[in-house]
Amino acid sequence: MVREEERVDALHRKGYQIIQNPSRFCFGMDAVLLSDWAVVHKGDQVVDLGTGTGIIPILLEAKSPPARFYGLEIQEEMADMARRSVELNQLEPAIEILHGDLCETERFFPAHSVDVVTCNPPYMKAPAGLKNRDASVTASRHEICCTFADVARAASRLLRSKGRFYLVHRPARLVQIFEELRREKLEPKRLRLVHPFRDREPSMVLVEAVREAGEELRTAPPLIIYERPGQYTREIYEIYGYPYPGEETE
Repeated sequence: MVREEERVDALHRKGYQIIQNPSRFCFGMDAVLLSDWAVVHKGDQVVDLGTGTGIIPILLEAKSPPARFYGLEIQEEMADMARRSVELNQLEPAIEILHGDLCETERFFPAHSVDVVTCNPPYMKAPAGLKNRDASVTASRHEICCTFADVARAASRLLRSKGRFYLVHRPARLVQIFEELRREKLEPKRLRLVHPFRDREPSMVLVEAVREAGEELRTAPPLIIYERPGQYTREIYEIYGYPYPGEETE
């Protein structure tokens, strides 16, 4: 199940583990924060667009009431690795990994049939002349396989009325993000800025949008990553499921 070039990492949630390849794209803090930000209700149908390693469906399953999760991934190698992580944790009844393009969601789901969509999309626009266009890391970080407009369009097509879309992105692109969301009838409803330190500018933004909802945006308190260099805040430890230093249980 685990190949020679891969490793198995603990997720500190229900004893779950995940297969990753260090030479490919590995999940980061943004995916963990997104899984904490998203809200899943009992019986929801949830689709993670561009699921990569499958980290978001696996973490969501660990923290949510019983629901049905799908991860859609365009890169066949990544989809296969995510599928094997699902099998490793014996989560096949709850999670299904699909190999496909988020621009072609109609191949897998009827329109407006999903309750929740999540996405940790590529943050950076693809510069002209970008090399290694098929490389896993490049495709995961740059808008090569899809743009944010494609992501918003896919989420809107999947979600039923009042369905919820959760994403993480860069604050510098927030204006464009809101424009694209509203173009697709996805109304921004909640926002949370993520700061590396209390006195630094935010490095990430978490957004919840609701399809065909009214206008009203609420801003959650900022999330601070570090208390000081090398020391996470208590909230970050809680999100990861780690004991806070000095409070480890024996």
